[in-house]
Amino acid sequence: MGLTPVHFFSHGSTMMLGEKSESADYWKQCGDEALARNIKGVVIMGAHWDCLGDKIEVATNPNPDKSPVAYVHPDKYINYKLNPDLATAERCISLLSNEGFNVSANPTFDWIHDVYLILIHMFPAGCPPTTIVSMNARYDPHYHMKVGSTLRSLRRENYLIIGTGGAVHNLYRNRWAPMMRFRDNFAMETPPEEWALEFRQAIEDVITKTSGPQLRRAMTRLMKHPRFRDAHATDDHFMAAMFVAGAVGDFDDVGTAAVMAAESWELTNMCNSQFTFGSWDRGVAAA
Repeated sequence: MGLTPVHFFSHGSTMMLGEKSESADYWKQCGDEALARNIKGVVIMGAHWDCLGDKIEVATNPNPDKSPVAYVHPDKYINYKLNPDLATAERCISLLSNEGFNVSANPTFDWIHDVYLILIHMFPAGCPPTTIVSMNARYDPHYHMKVGSTLRSLRRENYLIIGTGGAVHNLYRNRWAPMMRFRDNFAMETPPEEWALEFRQAIEDVITKTSGPQLRRAMTRLMKHPRFRDAHATDDHFMAAMFVAGAVGDFDDVGTAAVMAAESWELTNMCNSQFTFGSWDRGVAAA
C-alpha cells in the first residue's frame, strides 16, 4: 500500500472559516478525496498550541469544546461535532515516547480554530477521527521535523497527516482596516509588499522543487532566508511546515511530487498557500 498524501495548509485569519475562497474549495476537495479512500483518521499539528520546556502533548479530551472565533458568526462552527481519536492519540504518545520525546496526554485541551477551521471546510458533513499534536514553544525546526518523521509511519496505515500554519503569516504587518471596518478580509487596496511576495515564492520553490531529505534541509534553511522574519514575526506558524517536512521527507519520499494547489491573499500581506505532497492515485512514495 502506498503512503497517503500529506498537506501543509495555511489557515489564515479567523475569517477564512466563514468566507468562500479558493483555499476553502481546495480544502473541501482534499476532504472529499480522503473520505473516498476511507481514511482511518487525521493526525494534525496546528500553530496555536505549544508546550513549555522540552515537552510536547497530544490531545486526549474526550469531549473538547471549541475556542471562540473572532469575526465569524457562531453558526459557522458552534454545532460542528468534534471527533477526538483517543486510541490513535495513545498510539502517537507511544511512538513519540519511544523516540525519546518528553510527551504526555492532555485530557483537558479544547480545540482551537487553526484545527477545526480546516476540518469544517474539509469534512462539512462530519469530523473524522482526529488526533491533535502540540508544538513545542522553543520552536526548534529540527525538533518538529522529528515529530513528523516519528509519526510518518501512520501514513502507511491510511491516516492523513496535516500541518496547519502559514506560508506568510506576520500579524504585525497585515493591513487590518478593511477587515475591522467592513468585514472584508480579502480587500487589496494595494499589492502585497515585496518581502511577502519574495518569501511566498521562496517557500513555493522549496516545496515544489525538492523532495525527501533535500526537502527537510531546504525547509530548515528557509528560516535563515533574509525575508523570513518579515514573513514570520513569530515562528509558531512555520513549525507546522516543519512537521509536514518530517512526515514526507524520508529517503523513501524522494521523487514525491508536491503542488501548490490553491492560494488566498488576505489583509494585503498574509499569503495563505495550500500545499499537497503526493497523491492518492500516483506520485505516492512506496513504503
